[in-house]
Amino acid sequence: MKADLHIHTVLSPCGDIEMTPVAIVKNALDKGLEIIGITDHNSTRQAPIIKKIAARYGLHVLCGAEITTKEEVHVLAFVDGLDKLEALQGFLDQNLVKVPNDPVFFGYQLVVDEDENVLYQEDDLLIGAISVGIDQVAKFVHSLGGVFIPAHIDKKANSLISQLGFVPSDIEADAFELSCICDVVSFFKSNPHLSGRNFISSSDAHFPGDIGKCCSNLDICDFSFASFVEALRHSAVDDFVKN
Repeated sequence: MKADLHIHTVLSPCGDIEMTPVAIVKNALDKGLEIIGITDHNSTRQAPIIKKIAARYGLHVLCGAEITTKEEVHVLAFVDGLDKLEALQGFLDQNLVKVPNDPVFFGYQLVVDEDENVLYQEDDLLIGAISVGIDQVAKFVHSLGGVFIPAHIDKKANSLISQLGFVPSDIEADAFELSCICDVVSFFKSNPHLSGRNFISSSDAHFPGDIGKCCSNLDICDFSFASFVEALRHSAVDDFVKN
């Protein structure tokens, strides 16, 4: 199944105002995607609405967030079921460093419905770091039976390598994400110790046209969260797709 696991919505202040639930579903289907991951910065609140809409069209949605850890490392986290999603949201609410958002400077942070009615506006800035370190975030996500993926580790900002200088050998990652702009050959020449790990590629879309720009083919026949987790164990750069 063709999967883009890193998509932002109008809830992320950096997400374009056109990244509404309906627009995201439409663009994902137009790109031939079968699985998408909704990963707003430090919030899960828009994901269930998109999941509900997408289900009508056979598009599978993984609900989660892009969490900024205490070290300012971006990581993707996905959990299965509304109860666990609420637990993840509670964890984020409890640990988000409270800084008022300036919508004019940073952008609006909105949860909207299928008709683009505003249901909720987040007043605390979502793009800052939470007060919890990367190891604790991984431990909490896994305690919920969830998936933990360090995001765009090849980037020069907010990545595992840019912030820590290396990839810890004991980090409990289900996979690592490489960005669309990653030169895979050069990356593995510089990081040969990572050649045996699992990797995905995602668009990190902030605009509708970027959805599916790059993605991964996951070995899944009958989608479930369990089959997704199993597929991650075999994900590799050979499965990357660029559109």
